[in-house]
Amino acid sequence: MTNMPPTGSNLRGAVDLSSLVNRPAAAAPQPAGAGASAGAPTSAATIAVPSLVLDGTDANFGEILELSNTVPVLVDLWAEWCEPCKQLTPVIEKLVLEYAGRFVLAKVDVDSNPQLSQAFQAQSIPTVAAVINGQPVQLFNGALPEAQIREVLERVLELATQQGVTGTAQANTGAPVAAEAVEVPLPPHHQEAYDAIESGDFETARAEYRMALAQNPNDTMAVAGLAQASLLFRLQGKTLDQIRGGAAAAPQDLEAQLLVADLDLSGGHVEDAFDRLLTLFPAQEPAGRNAIRERLLELFEVIGTEDPRVAPTRKRLTALLY
Repeated sequence: MTNMPPTGSNLRGAVDLSSLVNRPAAAAPQPAGAGASAGAPTSAATIAVPSLVLDGTDANFGEILELSNTVPVLVDLWAEWCEPCKQLTPVIEKLVLEYAGRFVLAKVDVDSNPQLSQAFQAQSIPTVAAVINGQPVQLFNGALPEAQIREVLERVLELATQQGVTGTAQANTGAPVAAEAVEVPLPPHHQEAYDAIESGDFETARAEYRMALAQNPNDTMAVAGLAQASLLFRLQGKTLDQIRGGAAAAPQDLEAQLLVADLDLSGGHVEDAFDRLLTLFPAQEPAGRNAIRERLLELFEVIGTEDPRVAPTRKRLTALLY
């Protein structure tokens, strides 16, 4: 179970990259004048990279993780024999270049790099993930149309902005990064929500996301943002011992059990959170079942509905409902 309280920086994704982070590796290149401690976000800095498209390996991924403190790193897990990969990878490369340094792409051949394949839980390929400030984010599996991929990348940029990762990467080709690509303005309510999250005011963040949804019910980024802010709001001010102790003392208290599921998911224990809620479901009255169903749907948004663990959980929930 998680040993640390949840924060906005460890919500999405549940890949344990600690073994890769701790592996001895050559120091990643840093921008001139960088004096921040290792692992600290470098905010709006510009960092030099050999290329915006890199080959990620079991051996060099520690360095690539360091880049994610400055700029979001996309991870494309592929194989030579994978036909959908051959359709998807060129599209991602094209988009990364269009964003002019807002992303770095790491291409990972799963056959040659089994540790990375396992770390990112690549149950099928192509699998695309991101790493932001050292934290993994599950994105999608399979080949998607370019328009959908672009939408995913915009969502990644918003999440990166929330976590203070707003720098750019510049390839060592001498080509300047386009100034207009450095800052992508957020919609007003999204910006207000991110500012509120940054200051720990999760209730205001929830209100801003609700206003964004009132203006556009199809705003998928606001749906995900509201789910994340709501989880942080529920856990705010509570310690790990309080949450787990309360649930242990009152096993029939549904709210206490829901809160433990929140804690598990925020610490990356997604399967534990989902299994806890699905196990509780059959014994509940209709109101309790509805509360569990709504919480599961919200947690799906927190980790990303494209996460491979969502589909089987939906299937189990549907079987319990009907």
